[in-house]
Amino acid sequence: MEYKNILVPVDGSKTAENALKTATEIAKRNQGHVDLLNVIDLKQFSMSFGGMVDANGDVVYQSFEDVNEYLEKLQAEVKANGLDAVDIHARFGTPRTIVAKEFPLDHHTDLIVMGPTGMNVVERALMGAVTDYVTRNAVCDVMVAR
Repeated sequence: MEYKNILVPVDGSKTAENALKTATEIAKRNQGHVDLLNVIDLKQFSMSFGGMVDANGDVVYQSFEDVNEYLEKLQAEVKANGLDAVDIHARFGTPRTIVAKEFPLDHHTDLIVMGPTGMNVVERALMGAVTDYVTRNAVCDVMVAR
């Protein structure tokens, strides 16, 4: 099967960036397109501060700005690697359902390429759970790249 529309969920981890390299090569080979996605889970703000701090507008806005800056950096790297067909997306919500179902349906995704885990111990546990959920429930094919 030729994969043309490839989704790469990224979280700042090395494994996600390795998955992006794999997805870029697949897209170049198939004259395809890559969508870079970061899902901002508002629950992480209350978890990060032990439930002591509500996610106020300034914190959420800064997080969104940081995510967009990160996505733009990755987009530039992909383009420098020879693939111009790359778009960036930031969404608020539950990462596993957005990655597995909502985004792929909205964007006609053929393949999701993702890393197996996140950046730190908590994120590894959460991303591992996200990866597990996506591999079991995605509406398209999934590749877990190391």
